[in-house]
Amino acid sequence: MIEVHGEAWTLKEFFTYPNEYIYWSIQIVMYPFMTGLVAGAFVLSSLYHVFGVKQLKNIARFSLVFSFALLPVAMMPLMLHLQQPLRGIHVMMTPHFTSAIAAFGIVFSTYGMIVASELWFVYRPHFVATALELKGNSQRGLIDSFRYLLFSALTLGSYDVSEDALEKDEKAVGFLAGLGIPVACFLHGYAGFIFGSVKANALWMTPLMPVIFICSAVVSGIALCIITYIVTMEIRKLLSRRKGKASGLPSYEELRSAEIEEVKLTSKYLVMFLIAAITLELLDLIFRGYTAVKSWDILREVIYQKDFYKIFVMQYGMGNLLPFILFKLPGLTVRRAGLGACLMLFGVFMMRWNVVIGGQAFSSSFAGFMEYVLPIIPHNIETAKEGLVGAVAVIITPYVLFYFINKVMPVFKYKGAH
Repeated sequence: MIEVHGEAWTLKEFFTYPNEYIYWSIQIVMYPFMTGLVAGAFVLSSLYHVFGVKQLKNIARFSLVFSFALLPVAMMPLMLHLQQPLRGIHVMMTPHFTSAIAAFGIVFSTYGMIVASELWFVYRPHFVATALELKGNSQRGLIDSFRYLLFSALTLGSYDVSEDALEKDEKAVGFLAGLGIPVACFLHGYAGFIFGSVKANALWMTPLMPVIFICSAVVSGIALCIITYIVTMEIRKLLSRRKGKASGLPSYEELRSAEIEEVKLTSKYLVMFLIAAITLELLDLIFRGYTAVKSWDILREVIYQKDFYKIFVMQYGMGNLLPFILFKLPGLTVRRAGLGACLMLFGVFMMRWNVVIGGQAFSSSFAGFMEYVLPIIPHNIETAKEGLVGAVAVIITPYVLFYFINKVMPVFKYKGAH
């Protein structure tokens, strides 16, 4: 017997139609979540390159490289969710604006080119210096020969590192960062547009959905950058303390001072975007209750009864209110900032969960409910892709990519002008 897609993880309650299941599972939760991280990380990097917040120089370069590592993963949940994943490339090969999904090909490609170009201008002096250093080494081994070919190719034949050339590079970085902000917001905003334009679903149908997605995306991206930045700085401090000056790292106190200063300043911007996101979400909730359209009865039951714990306790309580208190208490420490950022990340994830899964929780009959049970232990390829295994694979992938990208574009060792 062939199992219907969604049957393995859907529990039904009361009266539901036979062909109704939770079709959009954890991967469709991960999709807007990951694209939001891409947009948020880029916005953080733009605070330095566009708005000139000099204190964020190190974390801005870090977030730009991290955004580039997150970018390929934005498509990964969709590819895992597709029944025929080989068809997914058609979106990129035939982009057009007749549908929101098809427009993704244009937006994704444009954003990828902007980030790649900005990174090239930022790291061009590093590419040139490394290529010339390897070229002067007459006793290159196999690895160094490969690195020489790689860095020579990355220079694109531009070896001019004079002061005038670097100044032009810096202007190009500022222009691309400014251009990338609306493109990054549109990259994620269209995910909210997809949900907000579904007229058949009462929970999703709202013009505020794209704006809510954008604000929460910036929150999640900045929060993830803070967490990852803290972890990497702690590792660097540990190596500095163990190996001393021989490691080539700054001293423990220098690293600690830089970490505290940048985390505290970044946290201020994080709280600002959190307030904007919460305000829009509550405004949307109040508006729904005030207008009380025909479907409000079933929505009210889902929001205030079925999903009350997920929405008001896990999302708003643990994911919004608690981290807000942690950040606003006097004497903010790095550990408290890290905990608050983790909770904010959890809150944004729960928002995505409540939108995607909660929007499918009620039957079209308005007389029944469905619940998604996340497959923990897979028993076939479908439950592996649409369960915990697939979600963990999506989470781990950007860190693997970031590790290798950092070998070419070092986040901390590089001391360029940008």
